[in-house]
Amino acid sequence: MMVLVIVVAGLGVVALLMVLFAPHIRKYAAGTACMSMARLDGKTVLITGANTGIGKETALDLAIRGARVIMACRDVEKGEEAAASIRRIYCDANVEVRELDLADTGSIRAFAQRFLREVNHLHILVNNAGVMMCPYMKTNDGFEMQLGVNHLGHFLLTYLLIGLLKRSAPARVVVVSSLAHNFGWIRFHDLLSQGSYNSGLAYCQSKLANILFTRELARRLKGSSVTVNSVHPGSVRSELVRHSTLMSLMFSLFSLFLKSPRDGAQTSIYCAVAEELTSITGKHFSDCTPAFVAPQGRNEETARKLWDASCELLGIVWDD
Repeated sequence: MMVLVIVVAGLGVVALLMVLFAPHIRKYAAGTACMSMARLDGKTVLITGANTGIGKETALDLAIRGARVIMACRDVEKGEEAAASIRRIYCDANVEVRELDLADTGSIRAFAQRFLREVNHLHILVNNAGVMMCPYMKTNDGFEMQLGVNHLGHFLLTYLLIGLLKRSAPARVVVVSSLAHNFGWIRFHDLLSQGSYNSGLAYCQSKLANILFTRELARRLKGSSVTVNSVHPGSVRSELVRHSTLMSLMFSLFSLFLKSPRDGAQTSIYCAVAEELTSITGKHFSDCTPAFVAPQGRNEETARKLWDASCELLGIVWDD
């Protein structure tokens, strides 16, 4: 009985301390904000997965800076709701929604064809959309869902738009990765998890693929005035963990220590607009500062091998 009283009392003290120090905890958890005041008047921005979370917050910020923001979303209805919400916050926001399903290469190609017909410039591409720790599923083309959406879908989209980015230079590509890349390995012997599947490991592999894609693309774009950098947004309260009961529970219990979507968007915004990054490429950022990249994310041979494997899976030739 005494032990129970002590435990309950201890939990009460912890709860009280969390309430008392909540403002300080939230301030610490929020991380660093993008301090750049750069304007984007006359610039065109494309953001994938912009209907919710950090994608929506990135769209709002860049629209306030004067950019034309194209929100590429799988669910157009939710995208229009997000765009309306942005317009309510900033009535002059120039935002538009277009359908893009990164789990379907046919949708990606159709999106890019229309985009290239109707849009003359592209100054910032934010590869933001993603799925996390979902049950084993396949994309329309038979790819494992997490690698298919998080890496291959964005790989193909960037390939199809790279010519426009070059013609619009100076231009930037921002790739949303994750700290999870530290725990990832590129399983070339079973890249699409057909032999075995672990949702967490598959997610980590896809985020490592984002890092390797960023570094290899930056190498290939050297001298083009198109830069590409990856970001870790931090642990953010978002819908991304909806497929994992354990992660959802952990995020609920420790929500005080998580970033808001607005906080999580700051590094994406920083890499999209900061003047000091004009010529910086192939780097990884977190909290608006350069961040550590795991050794497997710095391996040039692995990056080239993944590039070739991605081209083969997508049926494309990307030499430049």
